[in-house]
Amino acid sequence: MVYPSCMNNSHAGYADTRWPGEDGGPTRHQRTSGLGSLKLSSGEHYVTTERLAIATTMVVWGSATSLYLLTHGIGGTASSRVERIDPDTLATLDASEELPGGLIWPGGIAAHANGDLYVVFGNHAHRLRPDCTLVASCTLPRESPYNSFVIVDSGHLVTKDFGGRLPSGASFGDSTQVCVLDPEDCSVVATFDLEEGSIARLSSDGQMVVIVGIDHVVVVDIHPSTGAVSERLRTRYRTVDGQGYGWDPVLEDGTAWFLDNGEGSEAFDGSLLGKGLADAPLHLVGVDLKSGNVTMTEVAGLPRGLIANPPIVDPKRKLVVGYDSANAVLACFSIGADNMLEKRWSRNQAHGSHLLLVEDTGELVTFDFTPGGTDEMVLLDIESGEELGRTGTGSPVQSVLFPAPGRNRDVYYCSLSTVSRIAVVADSIA
Repeated sequence: MVYPSCMNNSHAGYADTRWPGEDGGPTRHQRTSGLGSLKLSSGEHYVTTERLAIATTMVVWGSATSLYLLTHGIGGTASSRVERIDPDTLATLDASEELPGGLIWPGGIAAHANGDLYVVFGNHAHRLRPDCTLVASCTLPRESPYNSFVIVDSGHLVTKDFGGRLPSGASFGDSTQVCVLDPEDCSVVATFDLEEGSIARLSSDGQMVVIVGIDHVVVVDIHPSTGAVSERLRTRYRTVDGQGYGWDPVLEDGTAWFLDNGEGSEAFDGSLLGKGLADAPLHLVGVDLKSGNVTMTEVAGLPRGLIANPPIVDPKRKLVVGYDSANAVLACFSIGADNMLEKRWSRNQAHGSHLLLVEDTGELVTFDFTPGGTDEMVLLDIESGEELGRTGTGSPVQSVLFPAPGRNRDVYYCSLSTVSRIAVVADSIA
């Protein structure tokens, strides 16, 4: 079998697997290849294998055969837990002890180039062996949740505290502290203070880390030996009256792409529909990482837009896809000179999660939430927006989390209630 690959997985800090961390890697490319088509042919159907898994965050591949699931508890504060699960049945094969956490916001897990797994959740970081045995832990400096991490090429982990409102009502917005961690024992070796809150998860490429703050995009470099942080670029992206703050950036071809109008996600009640707060329409934002030039394009053109996740960029076809989860709009744009965008297609669809592109087939994995029903997987042609397939995920709530590729014509779905495997199978197979 030819295993699917994580696109551009040349990032030296990560394990060389098909999906070693959230979004496939630290640039958040969300692309895979070699998976095979997810479009049904004659004599085929979808099979969804689902499992109740409260507060699921993501699955990652630690090796060619080892799939890991990260979950956490519920309430104001909680611990986290890692399981090695069967890639087909989703049954638990190994499990960690309950890992100290803290205030709740989804954290992250990644497979490191050294062969071990790392978790950041609450205000704790942990190192685990492939059998989920705990090796080392560290309490992070601030009493706030740290929303995941990236691994730079030197092997250092880079994390930061979350700068937004929590469902519990707590709020952290005055400043953000970036922490660089030693992979040996997870200890803090350097910090960098940003004088504004940051809700977005970090992204990185090589030793460069991109931070989307409440008002500015800040680019820093991590020293490969000491972990020291030095600022390279700072540029303001909030320039429109009523504009909301940005979320996770996708790094592609010298540009950071992200969506704004992120405020309101703390009101999630099973979906993001109707939860937007911003007066200005939601934008696709492009920031040139050398010049600092900013471009903005409206996604739906409607007020009270809301997202909690990144867009996706297809460099092969020069396309970028964004969405407005509050207004249930999904749209694709062609990327022109100087990052100017021209709308390619738009459709009414209640998508909330991160995206997944099968790059060699041009198939885009999206989702569509119907209140009172379930979140459905919707397969689209990224160039035309044509619907190629649809099936249930088994989740009664909208996903705002991370899908991942399987091994052969299958994908994994994660929501706060459910982890599922959606596979293409022949009709003769039960």
